[in-house]
Amino acid sequence: METRKVYLDNSATTAVADEVLDVMIPFFKVGMGNPNSLHEWGRDTRRAVDEARASLASLIGSGANEIIFTGGGSASDNLAIKGSVWAAKTPGRHIITSAVEHHAITDTCKWLGKNGCEVTFLPVDENCMVQPEVLEKAIRDDTLLVSVMYANNEVGTINPIAKLGEICRARGVLFHTDGVQAAGHIPIDVKKLPIDMMSMSAHKMYGPKGIGALYLRKGIKLVPLIHGGGQEFGLYSGTENVPGMVGFGAAARLAARLHDEGEEKRVGALRDKLLDGIVASIPDSFVTGHRTERLPYHASVCVRRIEGEGILLRMDYAGIGVSSGSACTSGSLEPSHVLLAMGLDHETAHGSVRLTLGKDTTEEDVDYVLEKFPPIVETLRKMSPYKA
Repeated sequence: METRKVYLDNSATTAVADEVLDVMIPFFKVGMGNPNSLHEWGRDTRRAVDEARASLASLIGSGANEIIFTGGGSASDNLAIKGSVWAAKTPGRHIITSAVEHHAITDTCKWLGKNGCEVTFLPVDENCMVQPEVLEKAIRDDTLLVSVMYANNEVGTINPIAKLGEICRARGVLFHTDGVQAAGHIPIDVKKLPIDMMSMSAHKMYGPKGIGALYLRKGIKLVPLIHGGGQEFGLYSGTENVPGMVGFGAAARLAARLHDEGEEKRVGALRDKLLDGIVASIPDSFVTGHRTERLPYHASVCVRRIEGEGILLRMDYAGIGVSSGSACTSGSLEPSHVLLAMGLDHETAHGSVRLTLGKDTTEEDVDYVLEKFPPIVETLRKMSPYKA
């Protein structure tokens, strides 16, 4: 009997949607022109890039000239943080971020901390949320930039972005948010939010890998990371990844359509069924992250007295793809820095499991996981050295 396959690691990456791939394929050959060339082939690809930029802008409510295509979410984070620090004309060299950011943020800030900046890492509460009053107290007269993620990649908690941004704007401080996990999955309108910069990535929303974007509010000055031909308004030089850009545009249009069709409500109901079922059927398990202020597709739990890696391997054998902690650091034996910052002890944090649903996840998939997960835990606990 063939094992059922259930992919629940969409926070790590999503499958490229058919309609996205269909749009991309012609630009590998027929539409192969350099968009900076003046001939017909170049003009055709330039129009395609402009259309993709407009589609992404429409998704988040920005102007097309406020979208900077980059090589991915990490590139966007680096451009926003390093670029704004290097562009600063004032003595302010103080940066604030949170203790639970993606490594593209934390490692960048730590590097700047060794190169002339002072960095403050804000604590989070037990739900992985940055509290506005904590940010308010941390801002100083020399604070240049605050970067707090829109939604956490490991536990799915959505931060109070509007309140955090309002505090920054009132104090004259730039506000960047890593929106990689949120963009395309929840409604975001940057014109209604006090956001100066927001990072995005196509492969988190059914687009291709290797292409990202930075929303850069008009008037914000950055120093580029890469100098060269002056592409992307002089902020990200290099011949454009036209298939990737076109794919990102198609992914943005798909995200808008899924929103109109009620996908957030559908997948959110499946997420709740999965979380409720896990907690009800597995003793000593609990939900991590905020129970309601969380991404609609994101389920994360901790199972006491066993390690998440063991669950991951057994689930994989059952045809279920999940992750333990952050997918980008799952090879590490150290527990998640996010869970530790939330106040969990090392032993409990090692039992973390992230299950992230997608547009193709069905109720039958969730039922299959709820059938297989409890006996896997029971088997592993019989083998575990941890005692109740």
